[in-house]
Amino acid sequence: MENFQLNANQIGEYHQNGYVIVRNFLREAEVKKLQDIAFADGLMRRHAFDLNDQTGKKTKLTLWYSPGNDAYGLLTKSKRMVQSAAALMDGDSAVCHFHSKLMQKEPRVGGAWEWHQDYGYWYKNEFLFPDQMTSIMIAITDANIENGCLQVIKGSHKMGRIEHGFAGEQVGASGHYVELALKTMELLYVELKAGDCLIFHPNLLHRSEANLSENPRWSLISVYNRAANVPYNEPSQSSTVPVQMVPDEALLDWAAEEISESAAFLEKDKDEALK
Repeated sequence: MENFQLNANQIGEYHQNGYVIVRNFLREAEVKKLQDIAFADGLMRRHAFDLNDQTGKKTKLTLWYSPGNDAYGLLTKSKRMVQSAAALMDGDSAVCHFHSKLMQKEPRVGGAWEWHQDYGYWYKNEFLFPDQMTSIMIAITDANIENGCLQVIKGSHKMGRIEHGFAGEQVGASGHYVELALKTMELLYVELKAGDCLIFHPNLLHRSEANLSENPRWSLISVYNRAANVPYNEPSQSSTVPVQMVPDEALLDWAAEEISESAAFLEKDKDEALK
């Protein structure tokens, strides 16, 4: 989607509901390029690690901090991504990239994600202002109820941060407050076609079921932060380094590099961003 800008209605939706869905955010050729890289036996797969849900099912995750000039980095730095984040976050300091995650739910074995808020994690990194952060999730494959699409509680970001504790190897939100939220607000299954995008607030309660279908569910989530929102307990400096924005057409038209170790991948034994 070239020259994309969120309109006033979409910005209002985000602030009212805690999320906004943008259909056809990527073109078919862009999705195909990202799929080919993700499914190949490259660094993305080699740096993936498993996180167990409460039943022992595994979800694979690859996380990196520094977007380069590979295809995923060019997307993360693209004008449509950076300007969308800027339109939704409080403050006026530079837009920075905290980290990106490639979520990999394999057919039949991909595990669930428990109810949580992303700021339930990032609060421990001592980011002080969740309204100066946002996440953009791109569907790399179709996401539907059968393969464990994201579920959100509409408007739950207005509750503020709630307490979190461990659920399996994941961090989950207080079950009591989740029950209260579900009594009060609407549960939505976010079904996306490959190339669609979901932008959501750090305090939005969300989860996903295990993938019991025959089809994979893969998605990219890029997290953005304002430079002024300095974390006081976060080893990576990426969240305060301004993004060097590139044109949207770079993903297809530029000679993309291979992703390299300079992307600063997270290893499982150092997964402070997830705890």
